[in-house]
Amino acid sequence: MGGLKDELLKAIWHAFTALDLDHSGKVSKSQLKVLSHNLCTVLKVPHDPVALEEHFRDDDEGPVSNQGYMPYLNKFILEKVQDNFDKIEFNRMCWTLCAKKNLTKNPLLITEEDAFKVWVIFNFLSEDKYPLIIVPEEIEYLLKKLIEAMGGGWQQEQFEDYKINFDDSKDGLSAWELIELIGNGHFSKGMDQQTVSMAISEVFSELILDVLKQGYMMKKGHRRKNWTERWFVLKLNIISYYVSEDLKDKKGDILLDENCCVELGSPPPHKEARQRRKELRRKLLAEQEELERQMKELQAANENKQQELETVRKKLEEAASRAAAEEKKRVQTQVELQARFSTELEREKHIRQQMEEQVAQKSSELEQYLQRVRELEDMYVKLQEALEDERQARQDEETVRRLQARLLEEESSKRAELEKWHVEQQQAILTTEAEKQELENERVVKERALQEAMAQLEQLELERKQALEQYEGVKKKLEMATSKTKSWKDKVAQHEGLIRLIEPGSKNPHLITNWGPAAFTEAELEEREKSWKEKKTTE
Repeated sequence: MGGLKDELLKAIWHAFTALDLDHSGKVSKSQLKVLSHNLCTVLKVPHDPVALEEHFRDDDEGPVSNQGYMPYLNKFILEKVQDNFDKIEFNRMCWTLCAKKNLTKNPLLITEEDAFKVWVIFNFLSEDKYPLIIVPEEIEYLLKKLIEAMGGGWQQEQFEDYKINFDDSKDGLSAWELIELIGNGHFSKGMDQQTVSMAISEVFSELILDVLKQGYMMKKGHRRKNWTERWFVLKLNIISYYVSEDLKDKKGDILLDENCCVELGSPPPHKEARQRRKELRRKLLAEQEELERQMKELQAANENKQQELETVRKKLEEAASRAAAEEKKRVQTQVELQARFSTELEREKHIRQQMEEQVAQKSSELEQYLQRVRELEDMYVKLQEALEDERQARQDEETVRRLQARLLEEESSKRAELEKWHVEQQQAILTTEAEKQELENERVVKERALQEAMAQLEQLELERKQALEQYEGVKKKLEMATSKTKSWKDKVAQHEGLIRLIEPGSKNPHLITNWGPAAFTEAELEEREKSWKEKKTTE
């Protein structure tokens, strides 16, 4: 009964607003009396003249608003309505009151009867809130139904273009805007008036009259046993048959009850689909409201967090200003270390160049054996000196690494001191408010000094990275020189098996021979034994 009451209220709302000529939300008592009498007649509700006169008694209070009319409408009319009235007659009565005032004067592709059917369909598909509107989803559903009934193809892109041009200030269309949209043929181009009218009637029969199927069938007479063609209309619990499809001459009804061999079906699918669409829209609206509420909470929390961060930033700046002197001292120490590191790198580069020159000179002396031996003896002394320098360079490199590690430890300790000073500064701020202005002035001065110190620190960091890159380059060159020395040694060993160069030993333990420490490692000995075995097997 609640659903029937809501559907009736929509048509009555149209009639009431049509009587409201000045759009004030109020209608005269005489007009409401006539409206109430007509509603009782079409809804087959017994008249109650006493209650009617009592509710609309002449008390010189002037017009009655729709809020004042609703109690009477609910109590004396809608609560007494049974499902035994003609819905089409009821809708036509309300349509008669509102159509003349609201229907557009522009020529339409549809007739007034078709406009009435579109109006009834609008009341069925519209939202349950006032003023009544039909949302774009329901408009798309109705237009699809009409296009399918006309035998055409649905143009989704055309409807999307229409939605883009839709007025953003409105959530949907009114009944009269919907009638004008269908009547101007925007979505039914190429269709004649008769085709559009038949499509509206078909959709009206399905949605409003709950017609599941209709068409011509042959019926055998009750008295005369001849077969006659009749127009049958199938609904949920009844089959009506007429002389023709204009439904003017009704010949009879066949009730579909437990005595029939037809199973009663479920409610019409379009009503369930409409209810699902409404529930989906309510769910989306609730989710949107919840999302807006969460966004507001997040925004408020973000603002509070920003204020806290700003306070923490100011306190950190004040604490950092106190560490400016220590930071400057640390930067000076780092500059001295960087200069020392650069000098050592230059020295190592010079030694590397000397080793490369020696290797090239020894390579050219391979042409004569005796001369090569004498030059190799001289080279032996020079290589010892070069290797001693290389060992010294590696020791210096290890020293630099230790210094860097110590600097990192000092920096971490300074950061811990800064954090400690930060806590002490917070306590000092809480205990002494009188020094706030003086501290603010000191903060500005020390902030500038801190910025300068930070700039110098960044410069020193850049120079340290450059020095590290130079160190990596020198290290690569040292590896290349070592490989060249090794290749030169292999060439000498290939040509002259008795001669071996003295080279830096590995960190692994040396082999001991009868003549003292071996000139090769255990891995090289294994490699030579393997090569000797291979040569022996090939022979």
